[in-house]
Amino acid sequence: MIPISISDELHEICPNIHLGCIETDVVVQKENDLLWKQINQACEKLEQTLKSEEISKLSAIADSRKAYKALGKDPARYRLSAEALLRRVVKGKGLYKINNVVDLLNLVSITTGYSIGGYDVDKVQERLTFGIGRENEPYEGIGRGTLNIHRLPTFRDALGACGTPTSDSVRTSVQDSMTRFLMVIVSFEGKEGLEKTMEVAIELLEKMASAQNMESKIVWYE
Repeated sequence: MIPISISDELHEICPNIHLGCIETDVVVQKENDLLWKQINQACEKLEQTLKSEEISKLSAIADSRKAYKALGKDPARYRLSAEALLRRVVKGKGLYKINNVVDLLNLVSITTGYSIGGYDVDKVQERLTFGIGRENEPYEGIGRGTLNIHRLPTFRDALGACGTPTSDSVRTSVQDSMTRFLMVIVSFEGKEGLEKTMEVAIELLEKMASAQNMESKIVWYE
């Protein structure tokens, strides 16, 4: 697995960060009917049982919003990806159709409340470090264009910023040609819940993306 760590500066402000990391070979498909049956069922259940005003109070999302505020970033303006997806689902808009790998990642996110990064391993240079975004640091978010990541929790590789819990980056994004995939589940308040979420993600990767040669671990500050 590609080396992944948490920076000193981020740990000082958010000391309970844990990252659930899964790296695996996958087969990317434009659409998977069995997966979308499961996604539609999950969306229908959430639409019927969850109210918009309750989303920010869900444990994983509430912890993440608290971390954003501690870093000086407005979580309402720079909405976490999990929260944005859930708000879309509750409004009856469902999830976007991208490909089976991204779609299953989004399914895990809406059913757990964790914001999850998805990376093409071949596009990540050398290692990943989870730190804090710098002023005027270049970043192009998927579907967001140029994003101000100053003070956002930010993943970097040897080339610079390449992921945030608000939006994955275009540079390391999952495309149909990808063969090796990295999923990073971000928890700002410890590992409770991460192991179960990883089990769910691993099962989906195996069933819906023919995952093989898999490695997984929980990363924290040491």
